[in-house]
Amino acid sequence: MNSYERRNYIKGILQEKEDPLKGNMLAEKLGVTRQIIVKDIAILRAAGSDIISTPKGYIISKNKSNRIKKVIAVCHKSEEIEDELLTIVKFGGIIEDVIIEHKLYGEIRGILMIKTIFDVENFISKLNKYDAEPLSILTGGVHLHTISVEDENSLKNILNELNKKKYLVSD
Repeated sequence: MNSYERRNYIKGILQEKEDPLKGNMLAEKLGVTRQIIVKDIAILRAAGSDIISTPKGYIISKNKSNRIKKVIAVCHKSEEIEDELLTIVKFGGIIEDVIIEHKLYGEIRGILMIKTIFDVENFISKLNKYDAEPLSILTGGVHLHTISVEDENSLKNILNELNKKKYLVSD
């Protein structure tokens, strides 16, 4: 398989899958190094493919136009991250990313794609395992999330619950 065929294969398999695919898995399946996959993904992106790299692997954005998206501003302590994320997924929300405004670098965005309670547990487990600090530590707890929901009622429930818990930053 040449590089052109390999990239078409990668694009095709990502379009078929709902769940992210790890670069290592693609490399093994195609008999190349992970670095080759990283290069192929970069070339596909440059050619216009909307491939997103998440902590769980690569996915192609499937712009679900029927989902409602909203960027919300929240602020809370590091120990409240799990509760915040669970609150959003509990009402059917997907946490697509986390965004902070850094004094030096400007906007910093991390792709999350947290959809389920299992995803929240996995995220918190990795946060603890790597003894990592959340991006919001750089901004005193203030950060943004792009969330998507199926309907206005779900969005309303999420916003109401976050507001009750005093996580939501009001205008």
